[in-house]
Amino acid sequence: MRLNTASHMLALGSLCFTITAQASPGQQSTADLLNEFWSPDRLRSYECRFGILNSSPLGLPRCMQASNIQYHLDRFYGIAQANDGNRAAGRPGYDASVDYIRSTLESAGYEVTVQPFPFNAFYPIGDGTLQALAPTPVDYQWEEDFTYLSQTEPGDVSGSAIAVDVDLGPDNASTSGCEPEDFAGFPAGAIAVVQRGACAFGQKATNAADAGASGVVIFNQGNTEDRKGLLNATLGGDYAGGVPVVFTTYGIGAGWVDQNDLQLRVVVDVVREQTETFNVIAQTQRGNPDNVVMTGAHLDSVFEGAGVNDNGSGSAALIELALQMKKARPRNQVRFAWWGAEEAGLVGSTYYVNNLSEEEKAKIKVYLNYDMIGSPNFGNFIYDGDGSDFDLEGPPGSAATEALFEKYFELRDIAYEGTEISFRSDYAQFFEDGIAFGGLFTGAEGIKTEEQAAKFGGDAGVAYDPCYHSGCDDITNVDEVALEINGDAAAFVTSWLSLSTRVIDEQIAAAEAPESTIGLRSIQAEKERDITHWGDKWIK
Repeated sequence: MRLNTASHMLALGSLCFTITAQASPGQQSTADLLNEFWSPDRLRSYECRFGILNSSPLGLPRCMQASNIQYHLDRFYGIAQANDGNRAAGRPGYDASVDYIRSTLESAGYEVTVQPFPFNAFYPIGDGTLQALAPTPVDYQWEEDFTYLSQTEPGDVSGSAIAVDVDLGPDNASTSGCEPEDFAGFPAGAIAVVQRGACAFGQKATNAADAGASGVVIFNQGNTEDRKGLLNATLGGDYAGGVPVVFTTYGIGAGWVDQNDLQLRVVVDVVREQTETFNVIAQTQRGNPDNVVMTGAHLDSVFEGAGVNDNGSGSAALIELALQMKKARPRNQVRFAWWGAEEAGLVGSTYYVNNLSEEEKAKIKVYLNYDMIGSPNFGNFIYDGDGSDFDLEGPPGSAATEALFEKYFELRDIAYEGTEISFRSDYAQFFEDGIAFGGLFTGAEGIKTEEQAAKFGGDAGVAYDPCYHSGCDDITNVDEVALEINGDAAAFVTSWLSLSTRVIDEQIAAAEAPESTIGLRSIQAEKERDITHWGDKWIK
């Protein structure tokens, strides 16, 4: 991948010559010198004041200090502590986080737009109840035997339990509840017992409710070993069935199917309410407004905790990047976005993109996403824009964006890997609308392998973030080295593209050529793609 423009190569050569000249022969490698330059123990107060370093992809990482990012993280954590321990969208802690970003950027001279949008706020109040009332009474254990589906309605219902078109046994191909016809003759007021498989959970629950069900229990599919237990699932923000829905294991659901006169009780203790929350948008005054480099991070936490790594880390880095770039002189306008309700299913970013005119979408040359960049057992992961690792290529220009991030890590001689385009973060709608994208991720609930521990350090056999989506995602749950490395990477790539998007322009032009095969993997994957997640939650 050819990354260079003449100006970038001149700047790179000048910097490398300067820092190499400072060392005696044989003392340090260029990578060592870059590491020292980009991560100084002490930054002189005047270095980033006048916009000279801030205006270069080689100088801006020096200005992106982890200690400054940590300062913003401390503020986010303080906000959570003062507001019921979280910063979830629609809650006071989120609104205070919006106010902090707005006031911080306005004090630096930015014009800030706070964009409201509607969404269904959802959060549990208490544990649920699932009981077999007859023929044999059984009390099932919360979060061992069953759990809520996100976006369920609250309720307390009892009644006969009717299994709907289930298909038991290994290698089954369940379509239970996917068609309204599955509920032919379903008795009104009964509780529907449906099996995972083929279609979205929300579709199953809506079909059941339309047939008169008072509640729904969805049990896992059981066709493979990994489809037998509980999972983090959602009905989707547009669920309108109006009845409570819980999820249980394959073993429990399959055991009910042959029971005559089964009666169940389902209690769901949650809040689900239509409300609004906000995106926060700011952009540089300098730079071509018709050629926008957009960068974003989601601002909300889950209801269970403060969300310091997820995604205070990305949001804090983005604040610092915006503050440093206020002094820069970009040729292309840089736009910063803090997304709301990502944890509710990418609601804010999807709303933003869907409400842009085609003309405004065309002005966004690339979107850069930062979601969890300080994981305590981190890996350095770059979105696989060229499809070389996971066989799904991003829109034209995504491969060039990935290559820019790779160039940064290679300059520092720091290990990295590609990460799958899974549509679990806010780049999803940009991808769907054909906008080039890229970004960084340091890992969530996935388990670090032995090979990755050797490459990145840390502990094999342990999650990248053991506190992912839990109450312990607090101020102690961030690795400062990961913050520094990935914050610098964000600065390097954003600054580079703020000066020239030529590498992206060339890929887009090549893809538009009549004989082009660029983007073929993306087109083929679009036809075959089966999106299984909505944010971090299973949808089917």
